[in-house]
Amino acid sequence: MSDSSFILHPSSFGIDASRAARAHRTGTETYSLELIKALAQLASPQRRFRLYTPHPPQSTAWPDSPYVETRVIPWPRLWTHLRLASELHLHPPDVLFVPAHVLPLSCPVPGIVTVHDLGYLHYPEAHRPFDRWYLDWTTRRHTRVARHLIADSQATKNDLIDFYGAKPDQISVVYLGRDETLAPVTNPEVVAVAKVKYNISGDYFLYLGTLQPRKNLVRLVEAFHSALDSLPNESLKLVIAGRQGWLYEDIFERVRQLGLTGRILFPGFIAEADKPALLSGALAYVCPSLYEGFGLPVLEAMACGAPVLTSTVSSLPEVAGSAALLVDPQDTGQISAGLVQLATQADLRRRLIEQGFQQIQRFSWSKAAGQVLEILEAVASSQKSVIRQKTVYAHSQTGLENEKGTNKPQ
Repeated sequence: MSDSSFILHPSSFGIDASRAARAHRTGTETYSLELIKALAQLASPQRRFRLYTPHPPQSTAWPDSPYVETRVIPWPRLWTHLRLASELHLHPPDVLFVPAHVLPLSCPVPGIVTVHDLGYLHYPEAHRPFDRWYLDWTTRRHTRVARHLIADSQATKNDLIDFYGAKPDQISVVYLGRDETLAPVTNPEVVAVAKVKYNISGDYFLYLGTLQPRKNLVRLVEAFHSALDSLPNESLKLVIAGRQGWLYEDIFERVRQLGLTGRILFPGFIAEADKPALLSGALAYVCPSLYEGFGLPVLEAMACGAPVLTSTVSSLPEVAGSAALLVDPQDTGQISAGLVQLATQADLRRRLIEQGFQQIQRFSWSKAAGQVLEILEAVASSQKSVIRQKTVYAHSQTGLENEKGTNKPQ
């Protein structure tokens, strides 16, 4: 049997959509959902996607395509390693893509995993001991068993090579996209309604994200305190918005110690619909993070016309380019000086806003999806080539056996 007689079937790409299906999303969940939506736009009869989730999707924007199948497979505990693994063995796709979680311990198909960041190695004190162990174990395992890795930034790719000995050609850098519907809210009444909803009054700096040590929020609080005497507006506030992650108690305690309870506000989780108004109304978006695998909120802030202050470390210079005020996140004085600059220099704010609009054009989910699809198809093609070679070999061996049988002496 010749190679040409072996017909390849359409590609079937499995995706762990468990994080994308959640109702409340932060960075990794948003990445997963937006990338899946963009990939679904590329689905076709020859390119089908199968989305696995433990519960019905909570997003109203879930992909709706005849070539995208959602498989809801409930399971009470260890869903990835038990229920998803079982489904993959029963109905294997050509490859499995895990955009925001871990590969099952038993994965019968080639796996592709996105590694978002290795902040737990750079700042272990910002993570609980179990979290550090688990993140280290899963990342080490992925570099060993995944067919290919996707990194959010060159900084993360470099970390995978330096810390885990991953091969450079095993890793592709795919920048995240951005929400292209985000735009400045120019209606002051809409901004005012959002501010009232979250009990914000007057001018404010805004941090928006998970409350956890890696975000460097204690140092941001201290920098804001140091800047108070130099700020022109005595009512200017710092709004630290987002859900509580872990080891966040020190942030609240430091605010109490410095007597800033009325000047630093914690409105909690912000609904997606309210983010553009709060970002548009902010004097600046401030994110002096210690480490980010990408830093999607920086792009969101730029899209809404907010000047950005962020860090000189990890992926943030890649994302922000020259369109943000960059500070050393370990230097409280630099952060404080940056806050003062943004509060007092209207020309600086205008320049950062204009450059931000230019910077965000580099990033789109359609571009990211196209790059990821190339990786999925390359891995699927490689796998099919192996299967084809094995099939051709098996047919040739069968032919030899038949020949031997035919040529037996009478």
